[in-house]
Amino acid sequence: MQSPLDTPLLIATANPHKLEEIGAIFATRRVSVEGLDALDLSIDEPVEDRCDFEGNARLKAAYYARATGRICLADDSGLEVDALGGEPGVISARYAGARGPRARVDLANNAKMVERLRDVPEDQRTARFVCVMVLADAARTWAQVRGTVEGRILLEPRGTNGFGYDPHFFLPELGRTTAELEPEHKNRISHRADACQRMLDALKRLGIGRPCET
Repeated sequence: MQSPLDTPLLIATANPHKLEEIGAIFATRRVSVEGLDALDLSIDEPVEDRCDFEGNARLKAAYYARATGRICLADDSGLEVDALGGEPGVISARYAGARGPRARVDLANNAKMVERLRDVPEDQRTARFVCVMVLADAARTWAQVRGTVEGRILLEPRGTNGFGYDPHFFLPELGRTTAELEPEHKNRISHRADACQRMLDALKRLGIGRPCET
C-alpha cells in the first residue's frame, strides 16, 4: 500500500459539488483530498451496473485505483423513495435518462420523480438519501461505510443550495429542505456527512490521509 503521506487522498469523482462537500468535511479532520480532474489522465468512466450502492461503490473504487495506481475513495449515493419502491436508487443520477449539463439533468430527474409522486399524500412520501463510501487500492478493499438521512419529498422545490434532489428533500425536524440549508449545516447532517465521518474514523485507524497545510 502506498505511503499515506505521499499524496492527497484521491476521490473518484469529477462532480465538483460532491468533491466540494467531501473536501469540506474531510478538512475538519485535516485530511487533504483531490478529485479526478486534478490528474493528467484520460480515464473512461466505468459501467455502474451493480444492483446496490455498495456494489457500485466497490466497483468504482477498484476501477479508479487500478487506473491511477493510487488508493482511491469512491462513493455511490442516491435517493430512495418508499412510495416508488426505493426508486430512483442506484440510478438517481440518470433517473430521467437526460443528457447534457448537470443542472439540466437534475431538473429532468426531479420532474420525473415529482410527476410519479403527484397523487401520493405528503405523509406517504417518505424517503432517504443514502451514501456508501469504499476505500480501495488495486488489490483489496480497505474500508466500507454507509450513511443515511431520512426525510420526505415535497412536490414544489425550495431552496437554491445543494444539487440533485436537494430542493425536494424536506427534513421535518428542521422544517427545511436540504437545499435551504447553508453548506456548513448540510455538511453536518447529510447522508454524505454521515458517511464521511464514518470513513474518517476508518482512515484514522488505517493511518491514511495527508494533513492539510496550515
